[in-house]
This record gives sequence, C-alpha cells and structure tokens, in this order.
Amino acid sequence: MKPKVYIARPISKEVEEYIGEHCDYRKWEGKGKIPQEVLMEELKDVEGVLVQNASVTNELLEQAPKLKVISNSAVGYDSFDLKAMKQHGVLGTHTPFVLDETVADLAFSLVLATARRVPELNNIVKQGKWGKQKDSRQFFGTDVHHATMGIVGMGRIGEKIVRRARLGFEMEVLYNSRTSKPELEEKYGIVYSELDSLLEKSDFVVLIVPLTPETHHLMGEEQFKTMKDSAILINCARGAVVDEKALIEALEKGEIYGAGLDVFEQEPVSPDNPLLQMDQVAVLPHIGSATEKTRAAMLMKAAENLVAGVTTGVPENVVKELQGLLEDEAI
Repeated sequence: MKPKVYIARPISKEVEEYIGEHCDYRKWEGKGKIPQEVLMEELKDVEGVLVQNASVTNELLEQAPKLKVISNSAVGYDSFDLKAMKQHGVLGTHTPFVLDETVADLAFSLVLATARRVPELNNIVKQGKWGKQKDSRQFFGTDVHHATMGIVGMGRIGEKIVRRARLGFEMEVLYNSRTSKPELEEKYGIVYSELDSLLEKSDFVVLIVPLTPETHHLMGEEQFKTMKDSAILINCARGAVVDEKALIEALEKGEIYGAGLDVFEQEPVSPDNPLLQMDQVAVLPHIGSATEKTRAAMLMKAAENLVAGVTTGVPENVVKELQGLLEDEAI
C-alpha cells in the first residue's frame, strides 16, 4: 500500500506524476493559498504534506497523528514551529542549492538598480520628463565597480553574491556571519568583519540571513545611524530582518542613501507604505527565486523530499534544527 500524502499548493503535471508513482495523494484545488483550517482537516490521515511556507503550528501537528514529514517548497522555513515539530517527531525539509544562483542574480539586480537609479530614471523617460532637467547631473548614480560591499550572512547564496562582486565588479567584500569562512577568504580575498565595522565601511549592505529570533530586526535605528549616508541597503532575506519603521526614518533623514527591497515585514506590502513613494527605493514583490526553471527545480526537490520522507524516512534536505530526529530514528 502506498503512503498517503497531501499536496497543499499548485504543482506541475511532472511533479504530480512523480508523487503519484510513489504515493496516494489528494491535493488542494481551490483558488489562492489553502486556508489553515482546510489544511488541518486534510492532514488528519496523511503521512506527508507538500506546502509553500504554510504555518506549521503545534495545533496543526496535534491534528495530524500520522504525519512524518512536511516538505516546504522554499529555502526559508521560518513558518515552521521547530520546537513543536521536534516534540511530535515530524521532519521538516526545504529546497536549498537549486535557487542559490537565481537569488544571487536578483540581489545584484537590486544593487545595480539602486546604484544607477534604474526604476526612477525609467519612470522619468516614460513620463516624458527627459530633457526638462536643468542639469544632466540630476541623472547621476553611483558606481558599483570597485565599491565596498558588506554581506550579512555567508551561506550558499552569500557565496554566490561574493563571486559576482569580486570577479565581476572587482569590489572589496566584507562579510559577517555566525561563523567565519576561511576557505572563502582564501579563495576570494574577502574579509570577516564585526557587524558595526561592516556597516561603517560598506557602500552596499546586502542582507541574506534566515529569519530567526536572533536576526529579527537585526537592522534597526542604531544600525542605520552607523551606515554611511551614501550607503544602500539590499534586503533579499526576510522582511522582518529589517525594522521597517527605522528604515523609513533613516531614508527620510538621509542617514542612508537608498534601499533595494525584495521583501517586506507585511506581504503583500500595503499600498500606503512610505517606502513605495521614495524614488531612492527599488521594490520587488518577493521574487528572489522566481524564474520558471528555478521554481520547477524547487518543486521537484520538494516532491523528492516528500516521497523520501514517507518511504525511506530519510529525505535529503531536512532543515538543520530537525536533523537530530534522523539520528534518533537510527538509534
């Protein structure tokens, strides 16, 4: 008998066929994101579920006594209640590696867009305002090449950003991370820096850390005051890594020059958010991994994790905080 699983988000025919080869499945076919109460009801008799950033709470897990694995088709997993999952013995998986290059591309697109004022100047041309400036210097931006980039978080994506910065733009790179990366320092000539020092010296500050209790509002009023008034903040991590109120204030006061944001504390972002009215801020709708090729690869990886979780019990991409469950199983 095949194990029962639930698919709580839209998937491609190819991914559905793969899951169907190994599992009996039901799937969400409604419009939009699956309601939490529907998800809880559907999980009562299944061993695995494929989700996209669904809220995994203790209440949900208590209603799913047979559940073995929750496969998230994203790299971030801040929607997991890790303590509750440990208590219930439920594995959680994610999809690292397959999106690293794509997110690094997106981070650099925000660096370039903010430095050279691409969205702002694009609008000037399209609105017929080109040629009405008294001085062409009103179009000036700032150089990216040979500038100093500070990267906060040096995981897989951070390394991809380093390669682009060092080899493509000959930038100086400082980094801050929970642990130093001597192999990357030797390979790329990057320098570990305490956060305050990194903020003081960097022309571009790129955030690429996971959202944890330690990184919540990592960037706040004090940190923005430490940055150069010519510096640009790039956030491709999670919205709540930045205290948005403090960011708005720093931009209004000229404590930093600009920002490139793929993420917000509230998503979708409210239309009346002051950040949307600022010419020096480039904004995107949380599209870090959003290319057809990458999203397809993420979905297939999530399906593989799901199938392995309910068949062998050893999926490839268990999140690090829950890997102890695999060891407990092996004892």
